[in-house]
Amino acid sequence: MIAEHLPALQVVVPLAAAPLIVLLRQPGVAWALAVAASVFAFGASLVLAAEVARVGVISYAMGNWPPPWGIEYRVDALSAFMLVLVSAIGALVAPYALRSVAAELPREQHYLFYAVFCLCLAGLLGMTITGDAFNVFVFMEIASLSMYVLIALGRDRRALLASYQYLLLGTIGATFYVIGVGLLYLVTGTLNIADMAERLAQVGGTRPVLAALAFITVGLSLKLALFPLHLWLPNAYAYAPSAATALLAATATKVSVYVLLRFYFTVFGAGLVVRTLPVPEILIGLSIAAIVTASLVALWQADFKRLLAYSSVAQVGYITLGIGLASADGLTAAVVHLFNHGITKGALFMLVGGIALRAGGVNFARLQGLGRAMPVTCLGVTLAGLSLIGVPGTAGFISKWYLVLGALEAGHWWLAGLVVLTSLIAVAYVWRFVEAAYLSAPAPGAARIAEAPLPMLAVSWVLVAACIWFGFDTSFTVEGARRAAALMLGGAP
Repeated sequence: MIAEHLPALQVVVPLAAAPLIVLLRQPGVAWALAVAASVFAFGASLVLAAEVARVGVISYAMGNWPPPWGIEYRVDALSAFMLVLVSAIGALVAPYALRSVAAELPREQHYLFYAVFCLCLAGLLGMTITGDAFNVFVFMEIASLSMYVLIALGRDRRALLASYQYLLLGTIGATFYVIGVGLLYLVTGTLNIADMAERLAQVGGTRPVLAALAFITVGLSLKLALFPLHLWLPNAYAYAPSAATALLAATATKVSVYVLLRFYFTVFGAGLVVRTLPVPEILIGLSIAAIVTASLVALWQADFKRLLAYSSVAQVGYITLGIGLASADGLTAAVVHLFNHGITKGALFMLVGGIALRAGGVNFARLQGLGRAMPVTCLGVTLAGLSLIGVPGTAGFISKWYLVLGALEAGHWWLAGLVVLTSLIAVAYVWRFVEAAYLSAPAPGAARIAEAPLPMLAVSWVLVAACIWFGFDTSFTVEGARRAAALMLGGAP
């Protein structure tokens, strides 16, 4: 039955769609295949998440080779949660891309965009579902190489520089990661993540294990843009095509955070990471620097897309702050914010793509008076901005609420105060958009600007509605994050 092979098909379908798109080379067919592959992946992730909630961990042995001898695809509460996020964003960005890509890329490049999009989606899903440490590296490279191409397709010449910067830093990150995995293999003799965790529990914190932890931490920190290793991110988000930015901002850094969580709490265990080494203190310090510094830098950006890019660095800081707290509420906050920030930034970058299409750019001079010309788009940006701030009734509030609870649980009342105070900086940079769009005189030619195309607008508003929905209904987000946090803490030696 097909249902039995969904763990493999979830990766294989988008992976197979990419070369098929290149062979056919028809833009319309390429788009249809990308949409079909991403929608299939989303449906498969929902089925797997329901199955995990019903029966527990799902283990799929590739080629019927039992783990740890063969490669295992493993779905538990944490990976199921991430699969839903990644595939959902992919299933929304693919239809959005039809008008966006047609406006931003030459027609002869359309099929290439959709082929690389499918490869990127397959890589991100593979990183999430695989139970093999080296397989994570393989899928990481598939996703990363695809991202470099997606960024380089931007029509601004600076997109090439942004892609090159990301390539250099991404390659360093991947190298650090694979060195760490090599050290773990040297110690344990296995690459299966579950088997590796069992063997490491018997070895303890020997020097090769500590070195592996350091290499993997630095490598993944580059990938997830942890301050001060975030230098690739602002340019990558600012100059990539709109559809590519929406996909990357909503998923790429989140999957890298997921892999870091997987290694910290599944492979190395909380006993080593939290109680023996000063990892939590380091993460909390870097997270505070990210939240404060990136938020302040965002305030002074002349381009709204770059403002949102620096905001993403700050939001990653909130996620790693929850990891640093290493408690049930802290990890719940981190996992919830993975999801909530993903849908919020996905909505914002999709809407900004519509503005760029109609206004010719997203610097604040072009945004003046845009609330009159593009009222539906600007309302969507405002609502998603409220979620970014963490206003009650939005998804962002849920994340920060649990982050405050985690800080108070750890006895760090000052951290709780910092979360609240730094949210005020987010108020300031979201207000910059509101002021430009609604309170400023229209820019010359603004009267000729029309609302964003309906297909782009409709897909964007699905995520805007999700930002509000998950601010009230937390049965999936919070409960899923709690199960994931319990799994991570309960599995610690």
